[in-house]
Amino acid sequence: MNISLSAEKIAEIGGFSISNSLLTTWVAMLVLIVISLLATKNIKLIPTGIQNVVEALIESLYNLIESIAGDKGKYFFPIVTTFFLFILTSNWLGLVPGANAIGLFRQIHGEKEFIPLFRSPSADLNTTLALALISVTFIQIYGVKWQGPKYFSKFVNFSSPINFYVGILELISEIAKIISFSFRLFGNIFAGEVLLLVIAFLIPVVAPGPFLLLEIFVGFIQAFVFSILTLVFLNVATTKHDESH
Repeated sequence: MNISLSAEKIAEIGGFSISNSLLTTWVAMLVLIVISLLATKNIKLIPTGIQNVVEALIESLYNLIESIAGDKGKYFFPIVTTFFLFILTSNWLGLVPGANAIGLFRQIHGEKEFIPLFRSPSADLNTTLALALISVTFIQIYGVKWQGPKYFSKFVNFSSPINFYVGILELISEIAKIISFSFRLFGNIFAGEVLLLVIAFLIPVVAPGPFLLLEIFVGFIQAFVFSILTLVFLNVATTKHDESH
C-alpha cells in the first residue's frame, strides 16, 4: 500500500509532466462535455431522458443561487455552477470502484512502487489551490464591477486609524479565503481516499461499502460548500455598504 501526499507523475509529453490527478481532471472535463452534448443534442419542449435530468439539476441550482443572491444570481450562476459540477464530478471519479487499482509499477529509490493512473483532482493541493485562486479572483472582479474603484476602499482607508487597521484585516481575510478554500477541499477528499484505501487493504470487498457511501456524500457536500461559499462571498463583495444596512 502506497499513500502519496502529492500527485504522482505518470507520463511526460514534451517536458510537460502529466500527473494522475491531471489525467482525472481531463476525464472529468470529458464527462461533463459528453453529458452536455447528449443533453442538448435533441432539445425538446417537453424534456425527456437525460435532458430532463440535466434541466432539473440546472434549474434547481439556478433557483438556489437566485434565492441567495437575488437579481445578481444570474451573473453569478455560470461560475458557481461550474465550480459545483466540476468539483462534484472530480470527487466522485476518485471513488469509482477499481479505479485506483489501474496503474503502473515504477522503480522509486530502488523500490518497486505502484502508481495509480487515476486520482481525484481534489486530492491534489495544486488543483484545489487553483480553484481557490480562481474563486477569489472572480470575487474581486465582480466587486470592482459592481462598486467601481470604491471597492478597494475597504482594503485601503486612511480616514481614521480604526478604518486603516480594519482594511488590513479585510486584506488578510481575502488571503485567508484562498487558504481556507484550498485546504478544506483538499483535506476532506484526500483523507477520504486514504480511509478507503486503508479499509480496502485491511478488510477488502465488504468493509469499504459503507465508507464508500459516506465518501460519496462527503464529495457532494464539499462541492456544495465550495460553491455556496463562493456565491456568498460574491454577494457580499457586490453589496454596497449602504445596501447592507
